[in-house]
Amino acid sequence: MHNGAYWIIFIVFMALSWIVSARLKSKFRQYSKVPIGSGMTGRDVAEKMLRDSGIKDVSVNSVEGELTDHYNPMKKTINLSREVYSGASVAAAAVAAHETGHAIQHARAYAWLTLRSKLVPVVSFSSNWVQWVLLAGVILLNSRPEILLIGIVLFGLTTLFSIITLPVEINASKRALAWLADSGITYSGTHDKAEDALKWAAYTYVIAALGSLATLVYYIMMFLGSRDR
Repeated sequence: MHNGAYWIIFIVFMALSWIVSARLKSKFRQYSKVPIGSGMTGRDVAEKMLRDSGIKDVSVNSVEGELTDHYNPMKKTINLSREVYSGASVAAAAVAAHETGHAIQHARAYAWLTLRSKLVPVVSFSSNWVQWVLLAGVILLNSRPEILLIGIVLFGLTTLFSIITLPVEINASKRALAWLADSGITYSGTHDKAEDALKWAAYTYVIAALGSLATLVYYIMMFLGSRDR
């Protein structure tokens, strides 16, 4: 029953993750063909949003890969994939503004981002060991249940990180969409497309958090079940 439940959880969330990821890529390709009226590239959008926010110590760089866009708080760099960096489309503007939203969160000491940043070292350690501790905990469940409990604590930290990531990403998108509209970069004919692109990006984090939470509950139930024997 335990193994069956685990595989059901695994398959369901793997399928959901694949569907959302495929949909996100489809939306990005679709909106990459819709031009921004101003002709501004992703780099232009990010740099203007930084200027409008009074931030002068963050640089905008180009990186390899597709949908590899991210903000690095340690180096204070907004890293945009080439298609976003050089693209003058709704998708490029939305992604660039979203990543700049993270830079603004950092500059404004946004509470959820600060908390997530503090958890990074701990979560990095947990991620390196959690799968091995959980595996050992399952194998030795009857004789050494405390090992599984340690694995649950480690996995709980990664789950907490996934949950804390949700308000960080949602807030960055809200900042991006508000600024895009206020600055006139998007208008009635394009704003809904930018909003749709960022909505599907947010879904990837929601699925990841729910999948992690469901798996955590599974291991907790396994541990509690072993104590009832």
